[in-house]
Amino acid sequence: MVKQTGRQKPIAQNRKARYDYHIEDVVEAGLVLTGTEVKSLRQGRASLVDAFAAVRGHELWLQGMHIPEYKHGTWTNHEPRRTRKLLLHKDEVQKLIRAVEQQGVSLIPLSLYFKDGYAKVELATGRGKKDYDKRHALAERQADREARRALSERTRRRD
Repeated sequence: MVKQTGRQKPIAQNRKARYDYHIEDVVEAGLVLTGTEVKSLRQGRASLVDAFAAVRGHELWLQGMHIPEYKHGTWTNHEPRRTRKLLLHKDEVQKLIRAVEQQGVSLIPLSLYFKDGYAKVELATGRGKKDYDKRHALAERQADREARRALSERTRRRD
């Protein structure tokens, strides 16, 4: 099999992460996976909804990510919500551990994709938003949408 270069379309995205957190820093991490997990991911089946990264010792682990069992797997099938190790350089791990030690900072997976044939996770450090921040962001987005709509109507009338 020939490896494809570049980034493909995401297998899974955590859309709610950008709504619930102020994203500060984003890094790309590899994943330790079993064979049936990779086959299931290649079918585009995964969920990052409840996923988060945790520090154990001097390593980072991804918890709560759901990769459903491979349909054609046998007794070798994996556990869907098992904890998976994240692969990063030592200095990146230390940087993320220092960031997490600050109060209120979490490690959130944003997206899961294949890059050069390897499964990668886009991992971000983020601070949780308050309810009023979420309402403000929603109102801002709605105002932008209305402004674009008004502008497009105005240009449509000229034609």
